[in-house]
Amino acid sequence: MFDTVALVGRPDDARIPQLLAEVAGHLLSRGRRVLADPAVSAELPPGVERVPEARFAAEAELLLAIGGDGTMLHAARLALAQPRPVLGINRGRLGFLTDILPQDMVARLDEVLDGKFEREERSLLEATLRVPGQPDRVMAAVNDVVLQNFQTGRMLDFETAIDGRYVNTHGGDGLVVATATGSTAYALSCGGPILQPDLDVIVVVPICPHTLSDRPLVLRRTSRIDVRLVPRPKARAQVSCDGLHLGDLDASGHLSVGPANGHVVLLHPAGYDYFRVLRSKLHWGRGASSHPDDADTD
Repeated sequence: MFDTVALVGRPDDARIPQLLAEVAGHLLSRGRRVLADPAVSAELPPGVERVPEARFAAEAELLLAIGGDGTMLHAARLALAQPRPVLGINRGRLGFLTDILPQDMVARLDEVLDGKFEREERSLLEATLRVPGQPDRVMAAVNDVVLQNFQTGRMLDFETAIDGRYVNTHGGDGLVVATATGSTAYALSCGGPILQPDLDVIVVVPICPHTLSDRPLVLRRTSRIDVRLVPRPKARAQVSCDGLHLGDLDASGHLSVGPANGHVVLLHPAGYDYFRVLRSKLHWGRGASSHPDDADTD
């Protein structure tokens, strides 16, 4: 299974080259074809093919992300064209998406190569930025679409509508529209809820709202959220999808966020337990009441 595997890792991260080389060597020993981008400066074993990332989805049957959740998101975006499954080895900090630890990677990789894994489909968002006189800008998001104030220290005033119905006029630093997958990313730091990843919902979370009554909303995934800036002098915001800049928004245009076609496919080791991941990453259940099964998750 998975005869061709593409390795994805940040070339500027000093922690990654050794892991890339170890993983590549193991995959080659298992008779797999291994691809890596030419920009990755790690000294990889002979036999690894240097192929541009843009070709990974077309040539590989599995994308293996080594790093943090940012690397996992990058790999997931590369995989959307086909789509191809993505598996993550955690070498970052929090790692809600990359759930294989470096010390377990050989054993877990062998299990996946032998067909022992859990497959999970995660839904996507699509953001459309419309500015008069310019072509629409469209981008998909695995985690979230973020509207942020262009100028720090100034409050952003904007209106939201859901499925064509006016909801609220907000004042604050911006807005996060997140998938269930992205509920543990920026939305969580803004006070949003943790959503079980297989829920078919999205969450809308204000960033530093000016009024305490401006609270997060959980909506069905098919909802469409429209955002317009309230006309003010120098009113301007930035829009990003999974941290990638989509464009700038002023009072003449608007942002529309809704469901995207397709999905991203994530692979997990056999026995994957999302709530165990939460306990490990958020340090739940520590002390005398710790569960014995969590002893090796740190």
